[in-house]
Amino acid sequence: MPDDADARVLDQEQWRLEAQAVINDVKKHVRDLRVSERLVSTNQVIYLNLTTLEDLRFCVELSAAGFAIVGNRHDDTSNAGNQRFETPYSLLDFVSPQYRNSFGNSLLDKLKELNDRQ
Repeated sequence: MPDDADARVLDQEQWRLEAQAVINDVKKHVRDLRVSERLVSTNQVIYLNLTTLEDLRFCVELSAAGFAIVGNRHDDTSNAGNQRFETPYSLLDFVSPQYRNSFGNSLLDKLKELNDRQ
């Protein structure tokens, strides 16, 4: 039976699908998030260009190890080796106070909607 590291070696298309799932999950809480067109994805890693609600720009590496900010602008990997985040939510919570507000308000709206249905 393969260990977790072996299980997370995905082909390039699988990384694209993984990245798209992340994008779809958080797109309401960021200005923009998309797969880098300039940086090459491999079976180990894919790069995302993030623009926060504060208009801060980052390049994010998605790999089996999680998420890491690797650049302070799109398509930039000059800050490799930074802190890792297990989820896109923890990364966004770290870099974007407005993400926290947006996500929290979204949860409140859903709770209100549930309450109104009852």
